[in-house]
Amino acid sequence: MHASITAAYLARYRKAAADSPAELLPLTGAQRRFLITRRLAPQTRSDVVPLFFAYPRGTLDERRLARAAAAVAARHPALCGGFATVRGTPVLRTGGPSAEAARIAVAPGGTAREALRTALLDWPVDGPALRLLFAREPDGDEELLALALDHAACDEQSLGVLTAELSQAYEADEPPAAGPAPQALADYRQAVELQLAAEDAAGGPAAQAHWGRRLGGLTGAGGGAAAATGMLTERLPAAEGAARGAVFPALLDAVGAAAHRLQREAGPLALGYPWGGRPPGAPAALGCFLNTLVHPAGPTSPAGPTSPAGPASPAAPVGTSDLDALADAWWDDLDHAGTPFDEVVRAARTAGAPWSGALDAMLTLEDLHRRPPLVLGGTPGRETHLAGRPLAAPLAVSASHGDDLLVRLAWDSDRFPEADARAAFDDLLAVLRHHLHAHV
Repeated sequence: MHASITAAYLARYRKAAADSPAELLPLTGAQRRFLITRRLAPQTRSDVVPLFFAYPRGTLDERRLARAAAAVAARHPALCGGFATVRGTPVLRTGGPSAEAARIAVAPGGTAREALRTALLDWPVDGPALRLLFAREPDGDEELLALALDHAACDEQSLGVLTAELSQAYEADEPPAAGPAPQALADYRQAVELQLAAEDAAGGPAAQAHWGRRLGGLTGAGGGAAAATGMLTERLPAAEGAARGAVFPALLDAVGAAAHRLQREAGPLALGYPWGGRPPGAPAALGCFLNTLVHPAGPTSPAGPTSPAGPASPAAPVGTSDLDALADAWWDDLDHAGTPFDEVVRAARTAGAPWSGALDAMLTLEDLHRRPPLVLGGTPGRETHLAGRPLAAPLAVSASHGDDLLVRLAWDSDRFPEADARAAFDDLLAVLRHHLHAHV
């Protein structure tokens, strides 16, 4: 039996940290992947998690933003110090707040959106972990703020903590601490160690067999990161009642339909999605505790196409999956959600898939009810979105579920013509509407 990737990392970490155990903290599997990718390909842009908010012109004060960013970062070890490689082993080196706030100049004839997009593309590989960047529209009455984080320090659960704490820190306008309190460091270490123990336990033979069965037929070749991108958006009614529990499996089927429209593969494609949270009993430490799961997005579901819907709902679009069968398979996947991505790739390749681990598509779903607004100067920011940002896969779908269901499809515009992307988005929306209508 092979040693797990997590166990091998922990052995290397203990050797690297032997001389300074208090200074060097271990990394979760997701954090290691982010850091290793940067080290292997220095020209690769950092993975960044940005939120964008519009405020009335004159709302934002750069000095207060800088103090708020430093004050919040100082509370959380993941936002202090910096990621490093010691004796070939990725670690988090503890230190002071890794944060900045800056006004971004808008080029003549440009817009605040363009200025912020350019600034984020130039994100330094080695930090800071938290940045608050803002720019004023030259000919408008708004200014745009980007709350952006190194993905290795942040997951969805962290975003709500940050918007709440930044709102409070901006209002208080107090000097930041020099770094995390000893208890915060102890809590973070405990959370990461529990996560690593869960990852190690989830990489056993049963998980390997499950992922081998699920992903052994993958045919997609992936497409790598996309630099030139386009975006399409649609707002649908919020899912209520029984439909709410069907949103994610419905999205899996809908994104699969879009991916097959664009990539025209006959077999299953690798559709990745982030999943996870803090392990049971772990402190609620801010950081990156997610895993990337893989769904084999086939032209049809495991049980084949659905039967035509009854008269109360529209007929299923061609190729629509049986959502109950798809959801059952997805729930089985969630039973093995802790298996580290690298172990999943190994299982798929052992089962015969000619798969490098590159993803054909990505899906994210955020519950906006879990994230309080970012209130600065007494004004809640109006959340907005920027097109044209780099993607980790040739196709990415983001859904935000709040007062409505906002669906955004972004694609590699160097690879797929806009007309094809629009047709794929139409397929996605048709499948999604069908499933959600059928579960009302």
